[in-house]
Amino acid sequence: MIVPLREELTAYQPRNAQEARDKELILTYLDSCDDAFLRSNRIAHMTASAWVTNRDRTKVLMVYHKLYDSWAWCGGHADGEEDLLKVALKECREETGLQSVRPIDGKIASLECLTVDGHEKRGEYVSSHLHLNVTYLLEADDTEQLRICEDENTGVKWFTPEEALAASTEPWFVRRIYSKLNARLSELKGFPSEGKLSSTVSAADD
Repeated sequence: MIVPLREELTAYQPRNAQEARDKELILTYLDSCDDAFLRSNRIAHMTASAWVTNRDRTKVLMVYHKLYDSWAWCGGHADGEEDLLKVALKECREETGLQSVRPIDGKIASLECLTVDGHEKRGEYVSSHLHLNVTYLLEADDTEQLRICEDENTGVKWFTPEEALAASTEPWFVRRIYSKLNARLSELKGFPSEGKLSSTVSAADD
């Protein structure tokens, strides 16, 4: 049975001040806006992201995102879909070409409100706005062939967890999100325990 998103969000236990504040903002916005799942809401709308690992937890998958000019996670807009795990799976498949991708536990792994600067997309200007984002942990077969999505990215690649942090050119994401997601993966059986992960977690929790 699919748990309604609001119920899932309410039950989610934030790990730090950023998640606590962002959880409050997301819930308030969901209660006050009928179009929070649609891009037609040009102030803020729901999105879903995925932190993708291989089966033995030694690699994470990233795409080189055109908009942000950086190696980044997979993700995209809800576009009316309220099952955000479904959105995260769909976006991962579209952006990487993977078909074997699946949820690790189906639970929310992270919450964040993300600022998006104004930009051009398909010849039209998109004003600055917020992405009210829910992140899930996914697992995929790292031997499966990868494919770029020409509309969104120019590269798809597996990295070690530490390499993924070094590859990103977005310091806020590395410090606040990717480090935290690596730490969450480290709690799963089979993920290598290394000092670098514990040190980055403390930075994300300040």
